[in-house]
Amino acid sequence: MTGLCLASCGTKPQTAADGTDAFNYVVDQFADVQILRYRVPDFETLSLQQKLLVYYLNQAAVEGRDILYDQNGKHNLCIRRTLEAVYENYEGDRSSADFKALETYLKQVWMGNGIHHHYSMDKFVPAFSQAFFAEAVQGIDPAKLPLAEGETAEALVQKLTPVIFDPAVMPKRVNQAAGQDLIATSACNYYEGVTQREVEQFYNKMKDPADATPVPYGLNSKLVKRNGQVQERTYKVGGLYSPAIERIVGWLEKASTVAENDQQRKVIDTLIDYYRTGNLETYNEYSIEWVKDLASQVDFVNGFTETYGDPLGLKGSWESIVNFKNVEATKRTEIISSNAQWFENHSPVAPEFRKEEVKGVSAKVITAAMLGGDCYPSTPIGINLPNSNWIRHDYGSKSVTIENITEAYNQAAAGSGFNEEFMWSNTERQRSKQYATLTDNLHTDLHECLGHGSGKLLPGVDPDALKAYGSTIEEARADLFGLYFVGDPKLVELGLLPDMEAYKAQYYQYIMNGLMTQLTRIQPGKDIEESHMRNRQLIAAWAYEHGKADKVIELAERDGKHYVVVNDYERLRDLFGQLLAEIQRVKSTGDWQGAHDLVETYAVKVDPALHTEVLARYEKLHLTPYKGFVNPVYSLMKDDQGNVTDVTVSYDEDYVTQHLRYSKEFSTLPTYNE
Repeated sequence: MTGLCLASCGTKPQTAADGTDAFNYVVDQFADVQILRYRVPDFETLSLQQKLLVYYLNQAAVEGRDILYDQNGKHNLCIRRTLEAVYENYEGDRSSADFKALETYLKQVWMGNGIHHHYSMDKFVPAFSQAFFAEAVQGIDPAKLPLAEGETAEALVQKLTPVIFDPAVMPKRVNQAAGQDLIATSACNYYEGVTQREVEQFYNKMKDPADATPVPYGLNSKLVKRNGQVQERTYKVGGLYSPAIERIVGWLEKASTVAENDQQRKVIDTLIDYYRTGNLETYNEYSIEWVKDLASQVDFVNGFTETYGDPLGLKGSWESIVNFKNVEATKRTEIISSNAQWFENHSPVAPEFRKEEVKGVSAKVITAAMLGGDCYPSTPIGINLPNSNWIRHDYGSKSVTIENITEAYNQAAAGSGFNEEFMWSNTERQRSKQYATLTDNLHTDLHECLGHGSGKLLPGVDPDALKAYGSTIEEARADLFGLYFVGDPKLVELGLLPDMEAYKAQYYQYIMNGLMTQLTRIQPGKDIEESHMRNRQLIAAWAYEHGKADKVIELAERDGKHYVVVNDYERLRDLFGQLLAEIQRVKSTGDWQGAHDLVETYAVKVDPALHTEVLARYEKLHLTPYKGFVNPVYSLMKDDQGNVTDVTVSYDEDYVTQHLRYSKEFSTLPTYNE
């Protein structure tokens, strides 16, 4: 491997001759994606035991990679393995346009953990020809292809060609279009042979409205119809995905031996029990123990967790992130979490929807050490778990802001010209330069730490009552909570903001993004379908519409270009509070119709003229709307007797090398998991 290597010198960034930071954040760029590195500062300050814990958890984080590919689509593993075989073994002209296009397509498949875009959910359109694909696959040694028993290379090509090339075959990984059967029209692999109605009936029969501590029904299983019977295939040792889960468990067992304390060991051991049994009661136990582990510096998420990949919001995609606490930066989130009851009491929502007592809210700023599954290559900048409403209410939640990921984003974006192109004036640009990083982090802290943990469901309300709109409403609720309070004088009083000018940077950036600049992520003629994007447009469009009479927000035109202008920041905060109150009412009462009306009215449709303009302006900047990451590489250092003396980290692995290595070292599942 070539490039920057810090394995022998800890994790401190290298510096250029002039003393500036010479860490190379940008690794690769293709299609609409830029690939970045992230640093792991202060890893060298951890004890050897903590480093070993991180190492074992890191290995467990990568072992689940193939699970996510299969969850995202039944042909994904076959397509990835076929493309990788061609990429590594093709003996034709590797400089040809077709081969270069295949290389780009493979990079997109790695980025999306399958053949669909990680954000838009649309199927990638290959730029190489069907004839080239057939010639390339049939021209390499069949032993290197993922052939089923008795299958030929020609048959493999015939099977995969419509899946890759036909726009009508599996066009959307997650379809959220109103009025359609969301299961039949989604390509994700959580269901087989069942309709949306059958899925809803199956899980509704399981639920007991009187159960105050329900399990997350369906979280860790695939629902299939076999011989006319609808049944679950559970993800567990001895069940679906067993080969990968067995290896995850093996690394977790090693991690348990070097746990920092008894509580952390209990967390790991309970997770192992859950993986072995697939019992969702055990998953609840694990979640509770995880929330209670506040003393450990090293922490992790590993398992079937978030449900954005399921159009009905039931099935958990496999993900992992390994991290350790950024002690200095965590002082900020500790101030927020220690005042959680004040924020809840002063929320603009109706009193009957507030929590009388906020329990167990903890928050910290973390340094990510490894990303896996649905957190890789694209990753969130903040996390709040567990997702169970009753566990949040009875035991609390843990929230994190991932600051070294935010640092990588900011460093890569420096000097891009984006603010100069899209912000109205130097006033907004200067305010952004002075306050944006601070207010971005604070909004993430408030969103994750308090927003998701705020409010309550009324007794008897089904947590899944909002169905396909649930994810958008939940993200809007957390975002609005953060927006409302980032503009509160309390943050200045707590020392979290320097003055009452700072919050305006976040407000302007949020409205600009929600009304305009996030449209760079949408293809011409498409609606918005991803939950986070719907949430942001919902908030911005609702505030724009409801503040129109007073010109709180304007879309001003200058030199043929449109810009967001915020005329009244205090009034905008009032609007955020009003919408938060309504969103919380919808959530607390399970008002599906209210959720439907908000989302379909404000969150889905795109102004085609404005969209065309924004895309043209963005294209001139030569930027990419999406970012992904490569992971650092960790190595065990041993003495002559084979004893581990240290764990080192290096940053020299590139995007292609990493994915090809992962496919060799961490690929245990069958090509098709029936």
